[in-house]
Amino acid sequence: MQVDGLTKRYPGGVLALDALSMTVPGGSVFGLLGPNGAGKTTTLRLLAGLTRATAGRASVAGIAVAADGIEVRRRLGYLEQDPRAYGWMAGREQVRLLGRLHGLDGASLEAAVADALRRVGLADAADRRAGTYSGGMRQRLGIAGALVHRPPVIILDEPVSALDPEGRRDVLGLIADLRGEATVLFSTHVLADVERICDRVGILARGRLVVEGPLAELLDRYALPVYRVEAEPGQDAALAALAGRLRGLDWVDGAAVEHGLLTVAVSDPARAGRELLAVVAAAEVGVLSVARARPTLEDVFLRLTGESPEAAA
Repeated sequence: MQVDGLTKRYPGGVLALDALSMTVPGGSVFGLLGPNGAGKTTTLRLLAGLTRATAGRASVAGIAVAADGIEVRRRLGYLEQDPRAYGWMAGREQVRLLGRLHGLDGASLEAAVADALRRVGLADAADRRAGTYSGGMRQRLGIAGALVHRPPVIILDEPVSALDPEGRRDVLGLIADLRGEATVLFSTHVLADVERICDRVGILARGRLVVEGPLAELLDRYALPVYRVEAEPGQDAALAALAGRLRGLDWVDGAAVEHGLLTVAVSDPARAGRELLAVVAAAEVGVLSVARARPTLEDVFLRLTGESPEAAA
């Protein structure tokens, strides 16, 4: 997939995507990260030909989306963020219908349907009405529909958002197994998912691409040390005030609070080592621990955007 200067402005002047340019190499698993409102879903819908760009261009499987959207959709498997199901149809019937719409028939159709349902863990529930499925099962059914015609390009919008931990693990494993078999682009605000399975990462914030590249390269380039401050329970307001104070210091790149844990990204580790404890003590926050931590992708996100994607989502 290739994107050049892609821009989307909605009626009323809302700029959802601002001159996005990026490349998703063939056969890779690419994670598009960002909080809600960053422009992730808009990007995926533009690539799938479900909405028109205000400016710029995009190609999928070598085909210009604006020039031949129908041919793009033939080569594409797409899962929307909140997949819907025909409640009166069995899961197998729904996936079979999607296979037929993509031109499959006969024994090849039945084999493709069975394989897609097996891969998402719905083989045993395939003949139940979709109206009896849980939210996580409907999510799996949507993924099966995206896979049934074995497309060379797969776009998934928050594919594990409705799944329990076991289901999340299984579906992430399935996406990882598609590496080399198809090109996969998926959006998420959960950085651990990206760290687990992605080759490349793009970080979106407020409609702009902040950074894009191989995961290992981003960690090497941006992951300077971070400090984590764990506060005693019941001090959310004090901890938020401390984060705000820290953001005003020239040796701090970003500070974010989540579940009673303050993460501080620093640009000058030496000064942080000398001054951080004094700043924390002056804030009169009851502290359980202050520790220097190994940087993660979340720390890279914090450094580049100044906020945690999960906290902002």
